[in-house]
Amino acid sequence: MAGRAVTEPDRRHWSGPVVAVLAAVSALAAIVWSSSLPLWVGWRLYSEQVLIVVLAASMAIVFLTVPFKRRETTARPSPGRIDILLAAAALGFGLYLTIRFPVLAENVFYHPTEALTVSLIGLALLLESIRRSLGWSLIVILGIVCLYALFSSDLQGPLQSRSIRWDRLVTFLILDSAALAGSALYIAVAVVVPFLILAQLLLMTGGSAFFADLSIALTGRARGGSAKIAILGSALFGSVSGSAVSNVASTGAITIPLMKEGGYRPKTAAALEASASTGGQLMPPIMGASAFLLAENLQVAYSEVVLAALVPSMLFYLSLFLFADFEAGRRGIAPVPADRIPRLGDVMRRGWFLLVPFAVLLGSLFILGRRPETSALYAVLALFILSFFKTYEGNRINLSALATVLIRSGRAAVEVVLICAIAGLIIGLFARSGLSFGMGFFLVQLGKSSLILLLMVTAVVCILLGMGLPTVGVYLLLATLAAPPLIELGLAPMPAHLFVLYFGMMSMLTPPVAIAAFVAANMAKAPPMQSGFEAVRIAWPAFVVPFLFVASPALLLAGPPGEIIVTVLATVVGVYLITAGLTGFVATRAGFGMRALLVASGILLIVPLPETVPELVRLIGLAGGAAALFLQYGKARRFAQEAA
Repeated sequence: MAGRAVTEPDRRHWSGPVVAVLAAVSALAAIVWSSSLPLWVGWRLYSEQVLIVVLAASMAIVFLTVPFKRRETTARPSPGRIDILLAAAALGFGLYLTIRFPVLAENVFYHPTEALTVSLIGLALLLESIRRSLGWSLIVILGIVCLYALFSSDLQGPLQSRSIRWDRLVTFLILDSAALAGSALYIAVAVVVPFLILAQLLLMTGGSAFFADLSIALTGRARGGSAKIAILGSALFGSVSGSAVSNVASTGAITIPLMKEGGYRPKTAAALEASASTGGQLMPPIMGASAFLLAENLQVAYSEVVLAALVPSMLFYLSLFLFADFEAGRRGIAPVPADRIPRLGDVMRRGWFLLVPFAVLLGSLFILGRRPETSALYAVLALFILSFFKTYEGNRINLSALATVLIRSGRAAVEVVLICAIAGLIIGLFARSGLSFGMGFFLVQLGKSSLILLLMVTAVVCILLGMGLPTVGVYLLLATLAAPPLIELGLAPMPAHLFVLYFGMMSMLTPPVAIAAFVAANMAKAPPMQSGFEAVRIAWPAFVVPFLFVASPALLLAGPPGEIIVTVLATVVGVYLITAGLTGFVATRAGFGMRALLVASGILLIVPLPETVPELVRLIGLAGGAAALFLQYGKARRFAQEAA
């Protein structure tokens, strides 16, 4: 992340309990609204009022926990005077606007001075909290869009539009439901927070230890087991956490030393952990916050997003497993020692109950057809009841543990809430100023000359924007700017939005600012840039698969069943061959010519074929791959006989 982390204040200072209360209030407000409690008890509330409460509490938490100046240490014992004043101002702003929102929203033109004053205060507080926690990236983007809105009538060509007066612009940003309290912030509060509560409750009941032990029990005895443990554990935990950096920090502490001890190079251990943790953001069934925003943007059921992301995520993790296996064979890396591998039966006997919330979640989503936030609350309730009887460590939790879960969830939601708040401002102003139309016109003209060029430009922009922005922020911006032109040029909405989401996610691994790779490199004591480039090599399918499912929606499980089966099987074999060629090992080491044959055969299998091209191309790729594997396994048998 480009900004500062939200830190834990000294509990001995009064700010510690205050931050805890604010975090708990944020989580409780999200639960109240997601559970439709106001509707059941007859409270007349605007959704914007709930969103403002959570936003105000999040801003106050930032002011109390993140220092004003960058040269200050984040490990300070207490906030300063200016931090306390800003936190009080944020809470005062939130309380006032929550009470007055119905009046200002319905009769803003009758209260221009009040509306402008409140909007100026709120905008200043939001920008300062963003600067402290996330850095300048989003603020600079918002500033550019604001300048366009103020002076767009002075421009020429398709970007010319009607300028907006500065006072109306500020009032629109804070009080209009299409800006600050729009769909982005609503998803962050109403949908993401319940899933964060589920993730924190899983951690409280021993979920991370269970996933780690389960991964060791399932893959520890295989060749390169230490890396496969990292991949499986990060996939399981990443599906819950939805954050690449937090996934690296939590699972990497165990898996990176294990991989280095097993024989993997430090940069390879860091790259494997970073790649596996990043892919967790698109790993069903929970995925990351961006998936909920995608479902909201497309106005489709979240279950449709899960199904569409299933095959691409499986291909990604298949390639990681294959790389770990081939690299272990090439370097002679042995399985994990038997005395460090727990018995699968013991692991399941201790932790079976941790799988129940996932069953409840999937059943609620796919069978009952409930909303994601409702399904998450069902899963939380199921796990909370079970945890009263046991945890993975053999203890039981009590009501005080629930308070801890709420506090940690509220703290974890701060960054997502702030990102979605300022992203809402940018998205709303894109539409209000006419910039979305002008940029869309330009991109459509570019796409008319070459759709593949537009896709490549979009991919590069996603990665560049991601250098300093989290995946959620990148997706929100590009879903407004880049996805509509792709759809206008004939792409289906789901592939277009997933394309943007994938490349926004991969900015976490792409140098020069590969945040997840750099965090893993620091833990592995490896060179950061080398780890980033190694992660790009290992995670190559994530850079290729989006182009494939744009051209062939069968990879998103859309189309006739026969076409889906053939396309998926051909892509699986192609990924196997290309990964083997890039690694340089199948059964035994492969020379340059053999590696080229493997990669070329894999490319022929995965590249979508136009209707005018016969299926003979795929058959040639399949024959080439079969020949390469036959030669490699024959070579390995000869080496074994000579050694005997």
